Amino acid sequence: MTAQTAGRRVVTNMSLSLDGHYAGPDDPRDMGWVMPYAVTDVARDHLTSLWEPATTALLGRVNAEGFLGFWPTVIGMTGADPRDEGFARWLVDTDKVVLSTTLTEAPWERTTLVDKPTAEVVADLKTTEGGDILVLSSASVIKALLAADMVDRLAITIFPIFLGGGPRLFDDGLPAGTWALVSQTAGEHGTLALVYDRVR
Repeated sequence: MTAQTAGRRVVTNMSLSLDGHYAGPDDPRDMGWVMPYAVTDVARDHLTSLWEPATTALLGRVNAEGFLGFWPTVIGMTGADPRDEGFARWLVDTDKVVLSTTLTEAPWERTTLVDKPTAEVVADLKTTEGGDILVLSSASVIKALLAADMVDRLAITIFPIFLGGGPRLFDDGLPAGTWALVSQTAGEHGTLALVYDRVR
């Protein structure tokens, strides 16, 4: 069978360069290289297909600060793409779990701060009712879940750019396993959106 037929799915989403990096070598927080591709129909439709069945967003602290500092400003923005506004509304309204060892108080509504190992947090979430648990571009969280073999659906957007270095999502030593291709979409600028389900 593909993915899990019962319980909540853990869905991870990450943008990668063609040479396999999720960030450049100089500043891992600089996502300027993503922007020309993130506004394509393929990227927007890809993200929409991921958040619509999800009822929980799981984020690392750094990503939470970036996402929750920017996306709420898109709501009501003149000329905003409806898909961007839809995601922004979902992100504000959905339950958010932010993994942090430093934050003591959540500056965002509907947010729970957790200082526990990622796999333990996700195991707890999977025992609750709800839709997909969506991990949004938080590399440290996704890496921990891949290492624990807890990812049910792996969504990747590949952008046709070489970053020439920087951190990689797939480290050596991950558990061996097979994945089934669920969807593939190519679009403007050579952007490629791929979705794989873990075969268990």
